[in-house]
Amino acid sequence: MAFGSISQNDTSIHQYKINALNSDEIIDFSHFAGKKMLIVNVASKCGFTNQYEGLQELYAKHQDDLVIIGFPCNQFGGQEPGTETEIATFCSSTYGVSFPLTEKVEVKGPNVHPIYQWLTSKDLNGKDDFEISWNFNKFLLDEEGHLVAHFSTQVEPLADEIISML
Repeated sequence: MAFGSISQNDTSIHQYKINALNSDEIIDFSHFAGKKMLIVNVASKCGFTNQYEGLQELYAKHQDDLVIIGFPCNQFGGQEPGTETEIATFCSSTYGVSFPLTEKVEVKGPNVHPIYQWLTSKDLNGKDDFEISWNFNKFLLDEEGHLVAHFSTQVEPLADEIISML
């Protein structure tokens, strides 16, 4: 279930909500006002899956000022084929993931989730247009929910480019 409506007048992500992975909880982005956010499309069977380790380390170190939100997606090579329960179990048992994970979404194409429409469209985010080309693309947002930067898959979560902006 998708929440939020696309508004060309609001360049803050705080207008959105999404179902949490494998639970009845709702992730309400307005609750993250005052914290930076790092939004990442994730997959459990990808060559970059080990980035979960860096994401968890980053979250553990900066969780007072930063929230990381993982968006499982199966659009790139079928690398997130599991059920929500399987994804949650894998992330928890393999990488100790404690940051929020959302329901499985599409991050591009005709069924793109509204949050990713917002993240990738300059008309909506007020920053720039971006294309998601693979798993583990990262979007950094400031404390007001405005898009600050996009990092490609190749940029590790603990890279200086990200750390220097926290």
